[in-house]
Amino acid sequence: MTRTQRVLWIAWPAFLMAALIEMVVFAFVDPHELHWAGETLGWSRQAVYTLAFFVFWALTMASSALTTLLSMSPWEINRCPVPPDQRPADCVKQPRPGAQGCQGCG
Repeated sequence: MTRTQRVLWIAWPAFLMAALIEMVVFAFVDPHELHWAGETLGWSRQAVYTLAFFVFWALTMASSALTTLLSMSPWEINRCPVPPDQRPADCVKQPRPGAQGCQGCG
């Protein structure tokens, strides 16, 4: 799986959930009624909708990214991305068990 695929797998569902959360929240909340530190925001409805959407999107992406990170195997996290014959001396990580050319893995 490429990094681009992983990012898209995180961003697209998060986008859909942010849209759903936005619809549910603003079905019950009027943006002109929002206050911060006792003062009205003074923003247009569109500005509140836009900012809220991006906040919801960022939060749901963080949640999806954490889920993706926690679902990765130790081999995916610790593997050396360089082919064995081109590795520098400090990249001595072993291939995953059962991989071709794995000596003593099992």
